[in-house]
Amino acid sequence: MRLRMPAEWTPHDACLMAWPSRESLWGAAFGAARREYAEVARAIAAFEPVIMIAAPGQGAAARARCGADIEIIELPLDDSWLRDSGPVFAFTDDGRRVGVDFRFNAWGGKHRPWDDDDRLTARLLERLGIERVHSGMVLEGGSFTVDGEGTLITTEQCLLHPNRNPALTRADIEAELGRRLGAEKVIWLPYGGVEDTETDGHVDGVCAFVAPGKVVAFLPDDERHPDFARMRANRDILAAATDARGRRLEIVELPQTAYGTVGGEPVEVGYLNFYLANGGAVVPVGGGDGDEAALAVLAGALPGRRVVGVPAPTLAYGGGGVHCITQQLPRAPRPVQPA
Repeated sequence: MRLRMPAEWTPHDACLMAWPSRESLWGAAFGAARREYAEVARAIAAFEPVIMIAAPGQGAAARARCGADIEIIELPLDDSWLRDSGPVFAFTDDGRRVGVDFRFNAWGGKHRPWDDDDRLTARLLERLGIERVHSGMVLEGGSFTVDGEGTLITTEQCLLHPNRNPALTRADIEAELGRRLGAEKVIWLPYGGVEDTETDGHVDGVCAFVAPGKVVAFLPDDERHPDFARMRANRDILAAATDARGRRLEIVELPQTAYGTVGGEPVEVGYLNFYLANGGAVVPVGGGDGDEAALAVLAGALPGRRVVGVPAPTLAYGGGGVHCITQQLPRAPRPVQPA
């Protein structure tokens, strides 16, 4: 069965999230993490329904923090980065919506246990009543971005890392991306973030499709930034590439970055890790001088959308941002009414 994943900007029925339930993963930042998750959920709920998955027994805590507008369902889970552990939704040739269940191994075995996260997609799809399509490949949703028209961008640093699919060649990976996501052309960028040791270089810290033929790319303007040269190498590849339709890519450069501290540790908040909701964009911000300029760049790149910043230093401390903790549920085709 060949499938096609729609672009993130297409209409959604809901946004899926997972509630932080394992205090050992966050330590002293656990309370702050829950607060930021709830703030993200409420911000997205202004644009579209939000479904929050909580571990059994944690639903009441999630409901108390998130508010009555957020739907809570309880399912076993280990962690709370649903972009990576949850389903990836796609459509069949005849228009049916399905959930693709890729394998999940906690970013190359970094956080044990991950058994419930690996089973979460199957359990969630059964709960939602959505057909499941299995894939034997390890793949996280934050490691790629698609335009919905056959083009997928990813990083060699992540997808070719030996801790993901050591038995698969690049050609094998491209073939599975074609079968399960409709990727007719894969644009391979060499680098993710040099300090991204959690995900091994997810692309949602590098660039994101925001329209057909249009990409927002992180391009730090400070030569002292550890990714200054790496992101320029990525930009050069994007500038030389064409998409599956043969178009050159329009590149919107996002030079700003934000810094903060969590528990005395410095963290970098990546503005690029945003979520496209129905009619809006929810963007992680750091609360500093660069926020306004970054939001303005994104507003210019996303005409017709209301761009909203949500403070997210704790998400950055945990290794991600707004995009990492969300997964869009694309709108299902509506039944044709009889005349």
